[in-house]
Parts: sequence; structure tokens; C-alpha cells
Amino acid sequence: MAVPKKKVSPSRMGMRRSHHAVAKEAHLECSNCGELKRPHHVCSACGHYDGREVAAADALKGVVRV
Repeated sequence: MAVPKKKVSPSRMGMRRSHHAVAKEAHLECSNCGELKRPHHVCSACGHYDGREVAAADALKGVVRV
């Protein structure tokens, strides 16, 4: 069974894990109401997407988003 000969230093361990950081989520302003929204998603404040209303704003109030 293979076993490491020496302990991996914190610097080398950090360099290996440098790509494991969590990326920031992108947000854009809604063109209709100005609220922040995710790109390519329906605006949760007004229900607009791509310049037109696709969902009623009152229908989106109680929806849980992840």
C-alpha cells in the first residue's frame, strides 16, 4: 500500500486546493423594475423576462428560490 514519505506542507496543500473556492453568483439589474436578479431567470419582483411579462408578480411572492 502506498504511503506518503513526508507530511504535505500547508503551502503545497493550499496550492493544490486553490481551485476549490466557491465562485460568486452573478446578478444583473432587471430591465423593467431595476431589482437584482440572476441572469437568464425570471425577475422575482415583477415577473418579467427578456422585456416581457411571463409570470404574474403576485404569483411569484411565495415561491422559494435556491
